Amino acid sequence: MIVINVCIGSACHIKGSYNVINSLQQLTEEYGLSNVVDTRAAFCLGHCTQAVSVQIDGGEVQSVSGATVRDFFVNQVLPLAKQQA
Repeated sequence: MIVINVCIGSACHIKGSYNVINSLQQLTEEYGLSNVVDTRAAFCLGHCTQAVSVQIDGGEVQSVSGATVRDFFVNQVLPLAKQQA
C-alpha cells in the first residue's frame, strides 16, 4: 500500500490542502488504484513555507498545489503503483 500524507496544518490549509486531498482521491479512483493508494490527512510535516506539503511512504516532503497535483500523481505515484502491481 502506498500511503500519501497531505499536511492539513495552518499554512497548508490556507494554500488548499483539502483540494489537493480531494484531487489525489479522484485521481486514485480515475486510475483504478483504490486498493494500492491511500491518501491521508496529516498534521504539520515541518515544511510550512513549501505548502501544500505532501509525503509518500514517509519519504521526502514535496510541495504540491491544485495546479501541480495531476503531474505529481502521474510522475510520483503511478510509477510506485506499477511496482506494486
